[in-house]
Amino acid sequence: MPATLEHNVLEAQPRQSGTKNNARRVRREGKIPAVVYGAGKNATSVSVDPRHVLRILRSDSGHNTIFDLAMNGERTKAMIVDWQYEPIKGNLLHIDLKRIAMDKTLRVSVPIMLQGVAAGVKTEGGILEHILREVEIECLPGDIPSHIDVDISHLTFGKVLRVSDLPHSAKIKYLTDENQPIAHVTAVKEEVAPTPEAAAAEAAAAPAEPEVIKKGKAEAEEEGEEAAPAEKAEKKPEKAEKKEKK
Repeated sequence: MPATLEHNVLEAQPRQSGTKNNARRVRREGKIPAVVYGAGKNATSVSVDPRHVLRILRSDSGHNTIFDLAMNGERTKAMIVDWQYEPIKGNLLHIDLKRIAMDKTLRVSVPIMLQGVAAGVKTEGGILEHILREVEIECLPGDIPSHIDVDISHLTFGKVLRVSDLPHSAKIKYLTDENQPIAHVTAVKEEVAPTPEAAAAEAAAAPAEPEVIKKGKAEAEEEGEEAAPAEKAEKKPEKAEKKEKK
């Protein structure tokens, strides 16, 4: 289902770049630093309103939304290609904007939405495992879908939904490997408690090495305590022999 182009307008003001102080000043003013590039033009440092950026990112088409970027009295189609959040408070710190030519294809990633209930879950008691959640495609900006829907009601044990099973269109080219698995139904793993006989056999087969080590240490300590007096007793005659020789 192709996404409708959002008629959003993001206002951008040129800013001085190159230092952290300038970026902090922009944030203190309630804006966030950004950079605009693409369409064969030089990169330009700008500042934008974070509330408008979040509105775009939280829309149905998300970062794939195409909007009008207004700057210096001109408007150009653009989209958000990268963004950074502050790790603690979660505030937007910076975004990258790319100018878009509506007659040239783009490479974008769009989410995969699974529709229906898999037969392997509904009638066979399995669980659904969603492996691949996004797929990379190539298409014109006006044909970018907000998401790709695929029916999984036919999915049973032993069947794997792959990229090749997604709905195809002449307007969209899939770049992700067509053999890449998207979802499948697996069995519920149950932990079986061991029987008393198995538990007894396992206990009997357990190595007794820790006990041997402990006994060995105890014996060594006992031997050490007993050996000390014996050594002293043997050394006394040696001293006596030396005195006799003198």
